[in-house]
Amino acid sequence: QVRMVESGGGLVQAGGSLRLSCTTSGLTFYNYAMGWFRQAPGKEREGVSCINWSGNSTYSVDSVKGRFTISRDNAKNTLYLQMNSLQPEDTAMYYCAAKSGSCSLSEHAFDYWGQGTQVTVSS
Repeated sequence: QVRMVESGGGLVQAGGSLRLSCTTSGLTFYNYAMGWFRQAPGKEREGVSCINWSGNSTYSVDSVKGRFTISRDNAKNTLYLQMNSLQPEDTAMYYCAAKSGSCSLSEHAFDYWGQGTQVTVSS
């Protein structure tokens, strides 16, 4: 049974930083591309960043480029998202997800999902 658990969310002031983690079990982690998604109230879920199986290729949505960094530790079966210079518009539930094959920022391409961790940025 695949299990993915996000952690590291919270309340932070604008300009602050958070580091999200996603620990996984029940899947061969290094066989999967991993992604971070977010969903704000009243909005559709949005792909934020994706990292390929080895970690040597990453993709991010324009709104987080230069501020967010996705990384992974295949030895620990864990995915990370370092978020710097946070802004109120980054407020959302953040989800990690796994997909076979290459990276994508489309939620429909992903096979497994975590339950999410809330990030709230105050102005």
